[in-house]
Amino acid sequence: MEKFKAYRIFNEEGKTRSRFVEMGVDELDAGEVVIRSAYSSVNFKDALAATGAGKVIRRFPCVGGIDVAGTVAKSGDSRFREGDPVICTSYDLGVSHDGGFAEYVRVPADWVVPLPKGMTPFDAMAIGTAGYTAALGIHIMEQNDLTPASGKVVVNGATGGVASLAIDMLAARGYHVVAITGKDSEHEFLKKIGAAEVISRNKLEMGTRPLEKPLWAGAVDSLGGEPLAWLTRTMQQNGVIASIGNAASGELHTTVFPFILRGVRLLGIDSGYTAMPLRRRIWERLVGDLKPRHLHSIAHTVEFNNLPDILDKVIKAQAKGRNVIKIAG
Repeated sequence: MEKFKAYRIFNEEGKTRSRFVEMGVDELDAGEVVIRSAYSSVNFKDALAATGAGKVIRRFPCVGGIDVAGTVAKSGDSRFREGDPVICTSYDLGVSHDGGFAEYVRVPADWVVPLPKGMTPFDAMAIGTAGYTAALGIHIMEQNDLTPASGKVVVNGATGGVASLAIDMLAARGYHVVAITGKDSEHEFLKKIGAAEVISRNKLEMGTRPLEKPLWAGAVDSLGGEPLAWLTRTMQQNGVIASIGNAASGELHTTVFPFILRGVRLLGIDSGYTAMPLRRRIWERLVGDLKPRHLHSIAHTVEFNNLPDILDKVIKAQAKGRNVIKIAG
C-alpha cells in the first residue's frame, strides 16, 4: 500500500506540535481492521490534543482524530469484509492510538461499528462522537425518567457540536428546549434547530444560594465549572443532568443540598468506552428516533488541508456546530 497523508501530533522540546506527514500502514498502530477514510470530524478533544491546550494525548507521536468513517480496506477479523462501510469513534483513537486524521486508519476490530443502513459516511461524521455523546446523554436521561411532560430541558454551551445536536434531537422528541449561549449573534440559529427559548449567558445571573429557583427538569452540560454548579442549584425535584464536557472547567464546586433535598441526579456520560451492545444501539437510534433533523445546517464540510485552521478556531471558541473533515478525494 502506498504512502498516505496523516495529521500527526508530536512532542518537540517539551511543546506539542502538529503537522501533516506521509506514512505507511505498517507505521500505524496495530489492529485487525484497516479503514480507508472518507470523513473525520473535529471535536473539542481533538483541538485540545492537537494544539497542546489540554493534556489529553497519552503518547507521542500520534495521529490525531477521535472519529473516522469509511470502508474496510483490509480485515483480519471475520466480522468485517473489504468494502464494508464502517464507523470508529472514541476508545483510544487519536489519544494513544493513531486516529482518524489520516487517509488510512488501522484499529482493533472490537472498536468498529457497521455503518447503519440509511446513514452516509458524511452523516456519520457530522454526528460523530459529539452526536453520539448527545444521543447517549438523552438515552440515559430518559432511562432516569425524563420525558417531555417533565418540564423544560436546558442546554448550555449551545452552539458547540454536542450541544447543538442535543438541541435538535431533544426538540424532535417533543421537549421544550432552552438554549444558553455566550454568542448573542447565534440566537436565530439555535431557534432554527429547535430551541424554544434562547438565553444570553452574558445576561445570566446565577446567584449564590445552595438552592435557587427550580427551573429545569433536565439539563445537558458541556461546560463544567460554575455553569454546572449553577445547574445543580436550579434543577426541579428529581431533575436529571447529563454531564458531557468541561469546556469551562474540570472543577465542580457545589453542595449536597440539590441531591438530598431535590433528588437531583448528576449523570456522567462516558462516550469513550461504551460497551459495544449499547454503542450499536445508540448508533441505530441515530438513524431512527434520534436522527438529527437539521444535520446539514449544523455540519460544515472542511477540506483536509484546512484542518489546522479549524482546530485553532475550536480552541478559540470561534467555531460552531460540527466541522466534518473530508479525507477522501
